[in-house]
Amino acid sequence: MERFGYVRAASIADAVTLLNEPGLRSRPLAGGTDLVLIARAEPSVCDRVVDITQIADLHRITREGDRVTLGAAATFSEVIESQVVSQTAPVLTQACRQVGAVQVRNMGTLGGNVANAAACADSLPALVCLDAVARVLTAQGEHEWLVAELVRGPNRTIIPPGGLLVSLSYPIPLPGSKSIFLKLGRRNAMAISRLTVAALGRLGEDGRIAEARLVPGSATPHIDRFRVVENSLIGQTPSRELVQSAARWAADEMTRLTGRRWSSKFKEPTLIAMTARALAHVFETDGRDA
Repeated sequence: MERFGYVRAASIADAVTLLNEPGLRSRPLAGGTDLVLIARAEPSVCDRVVDITQIADLHRITREGDRVTLGAAATFSEVIESQVVSQTAPVLTQACRQVGAVQVRNMGTLGGNVANAAACADSLPALVCLDAVARVLTAQGEHEWLVAELVRGPNRTIIPPGGLLVSLSYPIPLPGSKSIFLKLGRRNAMAISRLTVAALGRLGEDGRIAEARLVPGSATPHIDRFRVVENSLIGQTPSRELVQSAARWAADEMTRLTGRRWSSKFKEPTLIAMTARALAHVFETDGRDA
């Protein structure tokens, strides 16, 4: 006896209609890399899957003016191969390169990574760092949220039942911006993140920091920019001491948000080291430990 039914959507509108068909608990099927695992652990997770993999609009990656839009069903490999993304947001390309093995990157999707909202999702810190916006369609209409607002915690989003995440978009960082994504796992490849850091910044003509963004991943229940750390950098001249001070502040902010836990002994010095390395790269200064 089948655990759940299957239907393939012909278009975005068709997918939304199928997801909201009365009497059925339907879930979208894109890469399936998360859904297969969820269904194994919870066989009653849905009555039917709605396959959205063949909808061309959900795979498109386009640039219009100062904004880039990625279809939610774009695979990690498609994002990695996109010159539009690599030229405008290398932090996102770097993050997607860190996802699983080649087979997972070929199947897994950017939208699925966001909608599943795993605490260790590699793309989330990069998307939040880019101030990315998620576009969701429901039977009632269209909604847009910052990814940082859409994802409320581990495996929790505000996507309503029957809603479909259709795209993610970000404003192109200003000229002169630099970014980086760092990941620490239990091994060098195919590892679940123990800690990640996405950072982006820009120096002004006077050599002082004009913009700073810092987003740790797998560090706090809710992935968001560490604005208190960012604000401490604005207007400052990059230096080893400044980078180290900001890195320590990042660790303090993590502890403030999560409290002290069994992992704090490991994560606090690790976040300090990773943040210092990331900020040193972005602002081209020596961030090595004092």
